[in-house]
Amino acid sequence: MYRKPQDIITGLLHEDLGIDIRTEPEDTDLGVKIQGDIAVDIVPAPIGVKINNPNKRKIQFELNVRKALNGDILVFDHNDIDIVLMVEKKKLVAFPKDLMSEVVYGAESRLMEWMRHNGIIEYDSIQGGNVYGSLEGKIHESKERDSIKSTIYQLSEWIQSEAPSSKMTKGHDDMMQDAQLEPSQDNSTELGEIPHAEEKGSIKQNSLFAPYLYGKYTY
Repeated sequence: MYRKPQDIITGLLHEDLGIDIRTEPEDTDLGVKIQGDIAVDIVPAPIGVKINNPNKRKIQFELNVRKALNGDILVFDHNDIDIVLMVEKKKLVAFPKDLMSEVVYGAESRLMEWMRHNGIIEYDSIQGGNVYGSLEGKIHESKERDSIKSTIYQLSEWIQSEAPSSKMTKGHDDMMQDAQLEPSQDNSTELGEIPHAEEKGSIKQNSLFAPYLYGKYTY
């Protein structure tokens, strides 16, 4: 019977030396189990979409604004009045910056009329405040827009509309101050240039019966 050489060598080693040489691997259980129906969740990457709206307008403006401890917004840009935007109470209040006068009341009235005309404050809410010389109005409630941001924007628009008048007033005041402190040669004289006289000007100093009398001398 024919036997392979490797089988003969293997038999001799087994008989003489007791060594077993195995040429085929034994069946062993490696403990590897493959289960079917493996669920794989695929998460799609986020898609970024940028919409360019040509009708969208970016508005920029500057205001001299401070914020109070309770969250109220204080605006100091106007020359005659200070404006307070009460965030929680939804009120707009204007205060005199220095002294109450017709000029101050005119500025407060123009502010309230502007806000009322542009739909910011209620028509029947404009009234005097609890501080002397102040004027206030109640801001409309809105579900479509931010009422506080809309009010701030309209405040900036009103202040810009007041800028030419404020600039003209300041220019007139500066001109009058310069005329008094640094007059020109045509409107001034040096000390001693005009000699002293007993009476000067159109107001008489003598021969007056009494002040504010109706008669020959009426002043």
